[in-house]
Amino acid sequence: MARSRTTSGRILALVIIAALSWYLREQRQQGKPQKDKPRWEAPSRSDSASAPKSSTRTGDYETFDDLRYEDHRQNDGDSFRVKFPDGRVEQFRLYFVDCPESEFRTYRGGADNHKRIHEQAEAFGISDEQAVQIGKRAKERIQELIARKPFVLHTRWEDPFGDRRYHAFVSTVGGRPLEEVLVGEGLARIHTKGADLPDGTSRRDYEARLRQLEKEARKDRKGAWGMN
Repeated sequence: MARSRTTSGRILALVIIAALSWYLREQRQQGKPQKDKPRWEAPSRSDSASAPKSSTRTGDYETFDDLRYEDHRQNDGDSFRVKFPDGRVEQFRLYFVDCPESEFRTYRGGADNHKRIHEQAEAFGISDEQAVQIGKRAKERIQELIARKPFVLHTRWEDPFGDRRYHAFVSTVGGRPLEEVLVGEGLARIHTKGADLPDGTSRRDYEARLRQLEKEARKDRKGAWGMN
């Protein structure tokens, strides 16, 4: 009888150890990052008119044509939130262009954007305060163009800083690229990542076009902003 109880005890102990081992293994698996899972999953197609529209491919880009501007206090002329038909909100930054900051900010821990604003002001040849005014106007201009109507966005989901701020080309439904509007109106400089366009235009050719727009804008704005 004693031997039977000993055997039963051993079996019970083995069952407990096996169950505990399985539980710990499952917990480790759940804690592992899902490297193969894409950050974006395109909405599925549906015959319903109100259902999210899936994206299309344009060369290396994923193209969306029914997006909405999502208001946020940190939106600027070259960086803003976008709401997809399925309700997801992502942040995008325009290729090629850099608009001045739209306000002086101080962040947690004491850091601020004042040095960046000063560097932007020097690039424009204006004061820090004037640079912020241009930044505010750039933010307003973007809102005028896309805040109340759908727009088109092309992205390769590039996230160079790992902060879920993806680069993109954005244009109005009428086809006006936002970066051209900003540069052409003197509200942005060419000072960030560029890329070949979705239609195949090379980065070099498109940058040359933007440089010409920038040159014309600086000439037109010289009297108003004191640019060189």
